[in-house]
Amino acid sequence: MNLPSHGANPSHLYKASGVAEPGNVLDFSVNTNPFGPPSWLKEKWPALLHTIEDYPDPTGQKAVAAIAEQFTVSHDQILLGNGAAEIIHFIARHAAGQKAVICTPAFSEYEDACEAYKCPIEFVPVSIDNWQLPVNELIEKAVDAAVLFLCTPNNPTGQSFHEKDILSLLEKTRQSNAMIVIDEAFYDFASDDSLAKYVNEFSHLAVMHSLTKMYAIAGLRIGYVIASETIIRQLKNYRPHWNVNAIALQVAESIARDHHHASKTRTMIDGERNKMKEQLERIGYLVLSSSVNFYLLKDPELDDQKPLLHFLMERGIVLRHTENFYGLNGKWLRAAVKKEQDNNRLIDALIEWRNKC
Repeated sequence: MNLPSHGANPSHLYKASGVAEPGNVLDFSVNTNPFGPPSWLKEKWPALLHTIEDYPDPTGQKAVAAIAEQFTVSHDQILLGNGAAEIIHFIARHAAGQKAVICTPAFSEYEDACEAYKCPIEFVPVSIDNWQLPVNELIEKAVDAAVLFLCTPNNPTGQSFHEKDILSLLEKTRQSNAMIVIDEAFYDFASDDSLAKYVNEFSHLAVMHSLTKMYAIAGLRIGYVIASETIIRQLKNYRPHWNVNAIALQVAESIARDHHHASKTRTMIDGERNKMKEQLERIGYLVLSSSVNFYLLKDPELDDQKPLLHFLMERGIVLRHTENFYGLNGKWLRAAVKKEQDNNRLIDALIEWRNKC
């Protein structure tokens, strides 16, 4: 059975799993902001429509300027992408045919992109029991690598690596040819600062951000990478003309100046996530600690979580399987943090499963 490799689009999962899709599906497999886009975007939306009449700025100059100001870097240290996924493919294309290292478990797009460009891949697993960055092993693997992918806060675990360990990795890989790519797609859900503050100190560091998750604009497709001018110049060689649409560019410019939405969201997400962990553990589930808007859970009486996944699907609740997360292999399920009434529906279904078993 080939399950979809990403969350969202639950109909695909129902079809692949052979489970009849009920009428009212609640999708916990997608981990965007449950509170939706910021209010200013909804108000501004009608005025944005006129932008579709003209070609977008191929350089995204105004959005780049706003992001550069936000992170105190130069315009030449930023490259916009049609979502962070496009940036990942730029990087993999730059490393084409050369060794890639992926710290796992991790977002499956790194592996997909590297395979597309014939990069031999070496995986370095992290134990989810203590979640310590295997610095020495990564340093060893990076010696003859072109790129090393690291995700923090991590997708799918929701846990962050210690900054001191990442700095140690960066310091000890200065002499290698490896680009150290840190994916911070969920950093604004956590309380940690972005590691983009170190791009001027480490010329081989590239930090990726996505606007999809916090701002609930998955359909607009906008992300970016912050790195040295040399790295950005290299990656621009792979960027197609007009790769980011005009509406996305205007929204990205406004988001760079909006700090209230993220702060308010973090407060609400933290409260719901902590409540879910406490309640699920009370009824016998294992729940991994998380600092973001999703978490891993499992029924400890099951090795393969498919029976639980299908049970929930039959009740119109879709969690994210972990079949294609290297090192997890279906032994956990990932759930997004949603609004209170939706989270309560998940709890009720998990209580029903526990009583059934």
